Amino acid sequence: MKTIKKIISISAALGIIVSMFTGCSIAPNSSKKTISVFNWGEYIDESIIKDFTKQTGIKVNYQTFSTNEEMYQKVKSGTNKYDLICPSDYMVDRMIKEDLVQPIDFKNVPNYSNIDNKYKNLSFDPKNKYSVPYMWGTIGIIYDKTQIKDKIDSWDVLWDTKYKDKIFMSDDMRNSIGISLKRLGYSMNSTNTEQISKAATELTKQKESMNPVYIGDEIKDSLRNGEKPMGVIYSGDAAVLMKEKPEKFEYVIPKEGTNLWFDSWVIPKNASNKTSAEKFLNFLLNAKVNKKNVDFIGYGTPNKATYNLLQDSEKNNKASYPDDASLKNAEIFKDLGDTRKLYNDTWVKITAKK
Repeated sequence: MKTIKKIISISAALGIIVSMFTGCSIAPNSSKKTISVFNWGEYIDESIIKDFTKQTGIKVNYQTFSTNEEMYQKVKSGTNKYDLICPSDYMVDRMIKEDLVQPIDFKNVPNYSNIDNKYKNLSFDPKNKYSVPYMWGTIGIIYDKTQIKDKIDSWDVLWDTKYKDKIFMSDDMRNSIGISLKRLGYSMNSTNTEQISKAATELTKQKESMNPVYIGDEIKDSLRNGEKPMGVIYSGDAAVLMKEKPEKFEYVIPKEGTNLWFDSWVIPKNASNKTSAEKFLNFLLNAKVNKKNVDFIGYGTPNKATYNLLQDSEKNNKASYPDDASLKNAEIFKDLGDTRKLYNDTWVKITAKK
């Protein structure tokens, strides 16, 4: 999920080519249509976009963002119009509350039946009216087990001075403040001023004593290059690294608990081509198309038809598909409401300290 911001514009060749992935028919004059899709960086196999255009004649203007907040500001401003966007759980909740998204016409998305029931009726969209889950996962700690021989099972290790100058932290407000809250025994969704202050104090102490580097999805390349032996990472990125070098990398969900996150597709209220966006969404939910994405991204899929196509080794990968025991203390991020400003102000102070 989630990488350095970049903007990619893809204009695939027009034509009526039957795709190997799905049997959708081509709509009249569809070659004249273009949809704008706003997604996390490195969060789709771009050949899928070309396949969709070949099959339907619908062009895709594909752009990427690096944080939920960046995406939200662009959608909220109305300056840029998008037909399909991919926010995370708490941001879906917020955008529903603020009337920034519209209901999906599921008659145009028959492949929604591929979504496993356990990934429906989630807290941020309990009636399955506005969103379709795309990928899911956790945040945890990845470490180089050829260098680190200690048992890693707690967020406490990120404050252990033994590992000074050896740690990457998440350059994401909700992740890092959430980790500090969870380590102290509080909820990652705390709105308690005192608890948030304590979490911030601990992060400040960590910066002073540990000298961690705050980083985004470039952490994969940094770990590959051996820049540091440990870091906070999204499960899918960890799965990719573990697949590349199983003898080197290990991923753990700390015992205190973690964030169980879901990224979902929604259609903005001001979308220009809703029907075409729903066609693209339906295409993405095709089992084989989705598997191509899963193979590229490394995250857990909520698509049961795709899951059934995976090899046993992939299903048993505890980074992508952790067991229930590992998730017993996990929390889905919620919209913070009025407490958002406190988190934002706190984050600015933490990151401003040298």
